[in-house]
Amino acid sequence: MANAAGTNWAANLAYSAARLHTPSSVDEVRRIVAAASSIRALGSRHSFNSIADGTEELMSTAALTGPVRIDREAMVATVGAGTRYGELAVELQSAGFALANLASLPHISIGGAIATGTHGSGDRNTSLAAAVVGLEFVTAGGELARYDAGDPNFEGMVVNLGALGVVTEVTLAIEPTFEVAQSVFENLSWNAVSENFDALTGSAYSVSMFTSWQNLDVFDMAWLKSRVGSDATPTLFGALPAQGERHPIPNLPAVGCTPQLGIAGPWFDRLPHFRLNFTPSNGVELQSEYVVPRRFAVEALAALRFLSAEIAPLLQVCEIRTVAADDLWLSSSYGTDVMGMHFTWKQDQPAVEALLPALEAVLEPFSARPHWGKLFTTDPERLAGLYPKIGDFCRLVRDLDPEGVFANPFLDLNVTGAAASRR
Repeated sequence: MANAAGTNWAANLAYSAARLHTPSSVDEVRRIVAAASSIRALGSRHSFNSIADGTEELMSTAALTGPVRIDREAMVATVGAGTRYGELAVELQSAGFALANLASLPHISIGGAIATGTHGSGDRNTSLAAAVVGLEFVTAGGELARYDAGDPNFEGMVVNLGALGVVTEVTLAIEPTFEVAQSVFENLSWNAVSENFDALTGSAYSVSMFTSWQNLDVFDMAWLKSRVGSDATPTLFGALPAQGERHPIPNLPAVGCTPQLGIAGPWFDRLPHFRLNFTPSNGVELQSEYVVPRRFAVEALAALRFLSAEIAPLLQVCEIRTVAADDLWLSSSYGTDVMGMHFTWKQDQPAVEALLPALEAVLEPFSARPHWGKLFTTDPERLAGLYPKIGDFCRLVRDLDPEGVFANPFLDLNVTGAAASRR
């Protein structure tokens, strides 16, 4: 039956594989992979492009959850790859622990998020993948492999794009639980951002700025998430505290958002923008994200202003945030602190895809890396040039999957084929 796997979360992509597997155990995963000639793994379906699609078979990891195992001495937690971050957070909190950071959505699966280099926000906070200290996955022959931080090539296995195998279990670094107070400020002036960017993004544990690119004099909002006991009381360069709770998209109700107004609460109920038990939208959106080295932050934002008239009509909101450097080969923050520009578009894919080349051209001088799981049109050869270790990653793919069981057209174009063209 065609399209047995249905669509992604936003329904802008219908998966092309004719068969969908839904294993609930590692043994099932091993049997399915061993019998497959071509298969890809699906997480929570929050990718907006075909990175997770398969030409023949797909495997949902949603049931690969199981109990969370906490090692208090080593300060790590081991969890099934299909577990959603919000579900893990509740378990950790009940045991007195936390993750250092979370993405804006707690609904995404751990395996899928780390595979695509998804991140949260904060000058000193690395991507979600950088918290990984161990991986278990099923290789192309159906064997179960385990790799830990310090093992050869481990830095190439975490942000893996699904190219190395089906990740079944992940071990993450944890820390003692902490509280966060979230405050929203409105009408942050452009001059304040351009003149005080470092001080602004360093004013809280996590800072996100939002703009519709309609009023170039101000950013609509800034969300500051301050770690209780370590961050100063937030004030923000003349921006005004919001007089009620806000949604990142102007004029939408904040009922599904995490508590604001400076009221302290547990880390997992403040670091994401949205609550786990609410769907943040109906999926009527598209997303792109581009990440530039932090040293180019103000210049890149200034360059985008010249394209604002083309961006604004297609945009719901644009989020600006920072992420600390890591050493993961295909991470968008590999080797450098970065600023991310996240675009939540209206669901008009032809118009968005027509705009993206112009947007990417504006950002090209700033070495912009697109998010692997969102919409982009970056030339594959240029994309390969943005990742110094992409050749090493492709050699790792050939070693672990010589027959291309986990390959798909997205990888052939944007990763393995692009790397080969640079040799």
